Amino acid sequence: MNKRIKYAVTAAVCGLWIFGLSLLGLILPDGDVSLSERRKLAVFPKLSAESLSDGSFTADFEKYSADQFPLRDGFRRIKAFGEYFVFGQSDSNGIYLRDGYASKLEYPLNPDGVGHVAERMGYIYDTYLKDSGGKVYLSIIPDKNYFMADGIYPKLDYDELVSTLREGADFAEYIDIFPCLGLSDYYRTDTHWRQERITGAAKALAAGMGVEIECDYEEKALDKPFYGVYCGQSALPLEGEEMIYLDSEEMSQIEVYNAETGASEGVYVLENAGGSDPYEIFLDGPRSLMTLTNPNAKTDRELVVFRDSFGSSIAPLLAEGYRTVTLIDIRYLPSPNLKFFVDFEGKDVLFLYSTLVINNGETMR
Repeated sequence: MNKRIKYAVTAAVCGLWIFGLSLLGLILPDGDVSLSERRKLAVFPKLSAESLSDGSFTADFEKYSADQFPLRDGFRRIKAFGEYFVFGQSDSNGIYLRDGYASKLEYPLNPDGVGHVAERMGYIYDTYLKDSGGKVYLSIIPDKNYFMADGIYPKLDYDELVSTLREGADFAEYIDIFPCLGLSDYYRTDTHWRQERITGAAKALAAGMGVEIECDYEEKALDKPFYGVYCGQSALPLEGEEMIYLDSEEMSQIEVYNAETGASEGVYVLENAGGSDPYEIFLDGPRSLMTLTNPNAKTDRELVVFRDSFGSSIAPLLAEGYRTVTLIDIRYLPSPNLKFFVDFEGKDVLFLYSTLVINNGETMR
């Protein structure tokens, strides 16, 4: 077979392959979400004279085409493998590996985001807490980049982030838990910390608020590997890891009221272990308003925690020292509406946020 025939055959095969993928894309229904990336997929953009003239239709169609491309996850894996292991790029889809841990770069510091968090905290204090009779505390959870990126990858100015938030929330007593944490306290493939590794941080928070907790629990492991959010987002061949939760007879008696559903449940929702995000076994994942009631609490004190998803795994540990712990996520429940749902009178209040959420604080309402 001469070269001309070889080229013709190769071109025909490539053409058929492209035609087949295009046809498959037309036949298959569009997906709503990417389970591997845990995000919504782009939908076909609205066609109008305005969207054509300003170029938004073209830009949105490119996103749609990339999101709805047939066999997309397979091609993402091939691309990520080539970028990271063949061409030696320092990251894949913004995610990098170091010492067996995966993390997504969070850089640079976003002053507007941090400022917005401080503004929301100030609003909550002035509106609900100033005359409530309780004490107000602030603590910040470092993300994995604090321990991973130093000297190799760019990272946030954590000192500036902390000082900015402390100055903006000077009404709150600061509890520093940075020294209580290290890289091994986080999942290798996920953003979150490991519950069995944060008892020291929980004790530091409790002590800072004048409460003593023992954190004497039994470790229980899920019966399947945990693949964190970075597995799908990076498309790299990351190995699963063990997920452990802490349990005890007293923990099993804590009643969790979910204001969104109006139902009561336990601390751990183990059915979620088989879902897209097994971390949601902790207090059923992201919820706007929940209350933990502990009949075996060491005190009659009550605590309100303004939190993000990191709070789901540490709140049950803090509940050892409080009769009730109310969890509020103002990304989903706007702070002006709190007056309809929460009584702050005489309760301690803890603002507990991760640096990831603080740096993207525009989500706070």
